Amino acid sequence: MKVVASVLLVLNLCMYVIILGIGGWEMNKSIKNTATGLFLVFGLIAGCVGFASLISGLNHVCLWSNDTLPAAVSAATVAWAHTVLALGFATKEIKLHIKNSRLSTMEAFIIILSATKLLYIFAIHGVRK
Repeated sequence: MKVVASVLLVLNLCMYVIILGIGGWEMNKSIKNTATGLFLVFGLIAGCVGFASLISGLNHVCLWSNDTLPAAVSAATVAWAHTVLALGFATKEIKLHIKNSRLSTMEAFIIILSATKLLYIFAIHGVRK
């Protein structure tokens, strides 16, 4: 489980960095409607919280003990909740058929991150001593 958690941690790190980059870039552009604005704001918040949760996740994967598990799980759960909130706005964006390649890319990463972050939470619960 440690290898799975490590791979998911690196994968999530890459995707959160991409979300922060795309979200920050798109935020500088004009916001067309409320759904787009809310999606960008919650996507950026999810990216920041997710990136911050990776710090405790990295600590947990390095030490892999029951002592580091609560911090890693709680941070990952908060990051996952923010990501799922952004997922709600991503689905609204998809439903509105807003054609923007950067937003479409960010929507795809949010959808993928919602699943991989949940898998990561399940994977780090595999600590047995």
